Amino acid sequence: MALAQQTPLLLLDEPTTFLDIAHQIEVLELCTRLQQQGRTMVAVLHDLNQALRYATHVVAMHEGRIVAQGHPHEVATSELVSSVFGVEARIIEDPETGRPLVIPRAPAAVRPAPLILS
Repeated sequence: MALAQQTPLLLLDEPTTFLDIAHQIEVLELCTRLQQQGRTMVAVLHDLNQALRYATHVVAMHEGRIVAQGHPHEVATSELVSSVFGVEARIIEDPETGRPLVIPRAPAAVRPAPLILS
């Protein structure tokens, strides 16, 4: 209904939840097009990589407080992911978009054991 009314501001709470990857991309691409047409889009996303890929401004919150905000390149740091989510991660450049991409460090149980040659 909000799309049909052509409201200048859309507030979206987890718009990609329960969608398969194709439909997630479709929804976020639609949001991008609407933003480019002049609409203000505000979305809550818990998928860090989706937020970093599609957002023009990211607000990171922890325990109800804003801990960082700005362009995805400014906000996405290993330190932020560690302090907010308690997960060690590496931030690399997304080869598709050039945006930050969060690569969580695998738990020890998942990492392969080092190969020792004698």
